[in-house]
Amino acid sequence: MPDWQSISRQMQIASGTILATDTVRPVGGGCINAAYALTGNQNGNQQTFFIKTNTADSLSMFEAEVEGLHALINSHSLRVPTPICSGIAGEDAYLVMEHITLQGTGDDAQLGNGLATMHQARCPQFGWHRHNTIGSTSQLNHETDNWVTFWAEQRLGTQLELAGQNRAKRSLLSRGERLQTTLAAFFTDYQPVPSLLHGDLWSGNAAFDSQGQPVIFDPAVYFGDRETDLAMTELFGGFSSTFYAAYNAAWPLDAGYVTRKMLYNLYHILNHFNLFGGGYESQAQGMIDRLLSECA
Repeated sequence: MPDWQSISRQMQIASGTILATDTVRPVGGGCINAAYALTGNQNGNQQTFFIKTNTADSLSMFEAEVEGLHALINSHSLRVPTPICSGIAGEDAYLVMEHITLQGTGDDAQLGNGLATMHQARCPQFGWHRHNTIGSTSQLNHETDNWVTFWAEQRLGTQLELAGQNRAKRSLLSRGERLQTTLAAFFTDYQPVPSLLHGDLWSGNAAFDSQGQPVIFDPAVYFGDRETDLAMTELFGGFSSTFYAAYNAAWPLDAGYVTRKMLYNLYHILNHFNLFGGGYESQAQGMIDRLLSECA
């Protein structure tokens, strides 16, 4: 059990106000971290905070998430939870954030338009100033001018290496390595720019607040091709045609996206194989084979 007294003290230091903790209750937080809602009395007002915890060696993951949330906030595009503080309490690392009451429906057009605005935030290079995580997997973000090399080495390359350690079939590994060498074929008429990305934008990481305004959370931020975010929204479904129409009205996608989205989603399917095993291996193999056929 987390050391709630220590966490409350750090919350008081971060906010500069006195917080009297009333209740702490577990909430759904995904399969990576434990999550809680802490309700307390702050300056005479009752307030609820959302807290993630994990083992102490996970602190850098939370610190990177804090920086990612601030990057998204500074893009002035979509609402994200405001981070309060992070640190170590007893044997646990923790991250305290603003608690936002979420619902499943809201302004899909605003979500699409806001994502296009977020993607307009630019950086001179692909990558980010620090590494972070995708799920619980380390995600490398060495900065570079070359997007094809970035994707081949720091996205597909790292996942294929992990897949080898997780005893993936040799055919998957060898054909995956072949795909790495042919990536330039997908970019002959398309030059992506380094856009601010959420990095893990599936339907479980987007919702709406009580006023129906869009909220995104649990980012794996870096600067890369905006198509990667759009591709992931299609991977597990949950985004409406209104969302896509609004995005394309704000910033139309290149025609080659229809092919490249499989290349980008391969990264996430390989990551799911490395995290969970099962049928993701055969799904990744099929995607690699289809992508290689596009290069033939």
